[in-house]
Amino acid sequence: MQIFAWGSTFYLPAILAPTISEDTGWPLVWVVGSLSLGLLVSGLVSPTVGNRIDKKGGRWVLTLSCALYAIGLCVTGLAPSLQIYFAGWVILGCAMGSGLYDASFSSLTQIYGTKARSAITTLTLWGGFASTVCWPLSAKLLDLFGWRATCLIYAAIMLLVCMPLIRKVLPARVHPVRRSETTKTSKKTPLVLTALEKRQMRLLALSMMCAGSIGALVSIHLLLILDGRGLSLDEMVALGALIGPAQVGGRILEMANKERHHALWTLTASAALTATGVVMLATGLEVTALAIILYGAGNGIYSIAKGAMPLFLFGSERYARIVGRLALPTLVTQASLPMLVAWLLAGFGALPTLLLLTALGLGNIAVVVLLWRTRLQYAPSDTPPTGA
Repeated sequence: MQIFAWGSTFYLPAILAPTISEDTGWPLVWVVGSLSLGLLVSGLVSPTVGNRIDKKGGRWVLTLSCALYAIGLCVTGLAPSLQIYFAGWVILGCAMGSGLYDASFSSLTQIYGTKARSAITTLTLWGGFASTVCWPLSAKLLDLFGWRATCLIYAAIMLLVCMPLIRKVLPARVHPVRRSETTKTSKKTPLVLTALEKRQMRLLALSMMCAGSIGALVSIHLLLILDGRGLSLDEMVALGALIGPAQVGGRILEMANKERHHALWTLTASAALTATGVVMLATGLEVTALAIILYGAGNGIYSIAKGAMPLFLFGSERYARIVGRLALPTLVTQASLPMLVAWLLAGFGALPTLLLLTALGLGNIAVVVLLWRTRLQYAPSDTPPTGA
């Protein structure tokens, strides 16, 4: 599901947007900006999604997300006006909030509890092929059938392929004892955090905002950032294509380690690799390919860290609600920054954007250092808490 969930939303405008703008006359900036709208809506619904997974389990929520993907893609593909096109992306935003990694991680944690990290790593490994599979697929469908039919074909895939798989693979409910405890906690008590946990949650949210913003900016604006370096379009596309294999490579190394280190080391490696990559990219030296590979590896490992860190810090019982709250500021930031950067690139070239990426990368390292300091106040052992 994750391959097509990402491919039919996050990675879709990169292929379809120019054709949509040319075919309809809608401004390209607004067609591309629809993704930002979807991310914003996704962030707004994430806390509610976390609560629903806590109460009803992941199967129900992920099944609903498949239906929302299908409806949103149909509305988008049939849209007669830009306003209706945006309405389709509002629905897709609800689908993203209830169907991408955050909701899937929460669903896996309900099934596997404190042992969910391995399942999370495996999921992100396969999800890393989303651009590898869906960019060529979208381009082929666009060439054969046009952009509207492409949206409708993806809608059919979500409804006829992904939804039945979710219904078949995921259990209807979590373990009865575990479900009873989770429901009781969700209904009778609010989410209660200690002072240390509140500090850890704020720091983790800041780290996720930095890493998520870097990922969104590079994914959307990499070609414009590289423009002006004397590279042809084919060369820039080839450099961008390095990100996918680098992400998968980083996740394979994490999987090969077989969880012999705790999640904070994963977050540290992610922050260090990503920061090194964007700093090297900002220097303008002849190391662009290496910079993109390092960034890609760090971004790939980050997907694992964002799922594993809440489990490590807060345990499995409160996981869905914690992840829902953490997703809100991250996705809102991811939605807003690309529009600002588009304005910066148009008016001032790539330098301000490169400086912003550098600041985000170095800022993330500083936040991770603070997380290490708070760990000194944590329980003597490395065993994560079991929850409220």
